[in-house]
Amino acid sequence: MSLLAFTVAAILLAITPGPGIAYVVARTAAGGRSEGLASCLGTGIGGMLHVLAAALGLSVILAQSATAFGLVKYVGAAYLVYLGVRLLMRKESDAVAESVKSQGTRRALFEGIAVEALNVKTALFFLAFLPQFVAATEPLVPQLVLLGSICVVLNTLVDVIAVFTAERLLQRSTVRAARARLMTRASGITMIGLGIFLALTRRES
Repeated sequence: MSLLAFTVAAILLAITPGPGIAYVVARTAAGGRSEGLASCLGTGIGGMLHVLAAALGLSVILAQSATAFGLVKYVGAAYLVYLGVRLLMRKESDAVAESVKSQGTRRALFEGIAVEALNVKTALFFLAFLPQFVAATEPLVPQLVLLGSICVVLNTLVDVIAVFTAERLLQRSTVRAARARLMTRASGITMIGLGIFLALTRRES
């Protein structure tokens, strides 16, 4: 599957509202733009830790057999559909970020790393998403690291945009809530469609 197709899918997933965006927005509201950007850097570093772990682990699994690849592929696609269903079923109260107190940019950086590195959902997502786009004839680890790095960069860029726009969005809570509901539903449908599409796509040889 082409790098272009992966990039399009990664962009769609990057703009999906989730805990990462909620966290950096809450950090920005508590400590200003500097803390928000520091938290973005932290979540980016934490994301790269997941990428490296996924690349090393998946390279061992996927190199074993076509059966192992097929298992990872379909389980991963099913997980993406599950995430989409969860988004569609999520209540409005579930999307509200927890209150975060201002504690300085250095603390925001390290907390950002911890929040992302300890997020099991991020690990599961990379395990589900990355194998869908690798070519069987090429070395697995470089492919997985490249694809994962693209995901992390896109996610971090979206987080940075969220930081720069947080103050304006937070000024009108009603409009913000309506936008969040719309984006959540659209993202859920996108996730389900992506999971079905990937399940039906044949592996490159």
